[in-house]
Amino acid sequence: MSFGSSAPFTNLNKGYPVMNIQEISVFSKDRILQSRVLERIVISLLREIPAPIGVLIRRYCYQKLFFYMGKSVSLQEGIDVLGANSITLYDEVKILQNVVLDMQSPDSYLRLNRGVVLDRGVNIRATGEHCQIDIGERTYLGPDVCITGTGHIRIGENCLISAHTRICAGNYGAFELSRKGTIIEDECWLGDGVKILDGVTIGRGSIIGTGCVVTKDIPPQTIVIAVPKTMIKESN
Repeated sequence: MSFGSSAPFTNLNKGYPVMNIQEISVFSKDRILQSRVLERIVISLLREIPAPIGVLIRRYCYQKLFFYMGKSVSLQEGIDVLGANSITLYDEVKILQNVVLDMQSPDSYLRLNRGVVLDRGVNIRATGEHCQIDIGERTYLGPDVCITGTGHIRIGENCLISAHTRICAGNYGAFELSRKGTIIEDECWLGDGVKILDGVTIGRGSIIGTGCVVTKDIPPQTIVIAVPKTMIKESN
């Protein structure tokens, strides 16, 4: 499994503006530096203002930092954002306290589609160049979920990712860095503390039990339990 240069965002814009990797690449170093300085000043001043007034202030001011911000976006206090001009937030996205969004790596991009919810302490980081992360509509990420890596990550629509789950795209093999990418298809449920490693695809409608470490593809409509890791049946 591998992605093309813009695969996670192909035909997914649904009428919204979309930035692709080529558009990110043309930004000059001076322009990026200026935007990062402005970003740190604005966020440092506004990030700790409590709700509800803080939500209103951040919604107005942060839209000038992000590549795109849709309607009814909610940004709670304590959120830290790096590389906001490489992040798109569509309508009704909700980001709770102490979330970290880090897209500083060159030519990287994050898209949170309509209705995505990031619970407290979620950490999303691009750790290598040309990393694209796309989270589908109405998907929920629980407290302290970590999404990171050098490769592309795509999470489908209507997924439930429970607390302390770690999703990686990138791994060091014997001789080189692997960045095959990770895909979680629509309507998947991941239990508490699940770990998804690079190169894995989890099929549509699958359920992964608490504590599983997933190193291989999971077929659609499959239930997996952790001890021992067993595919016990197809889900309906």
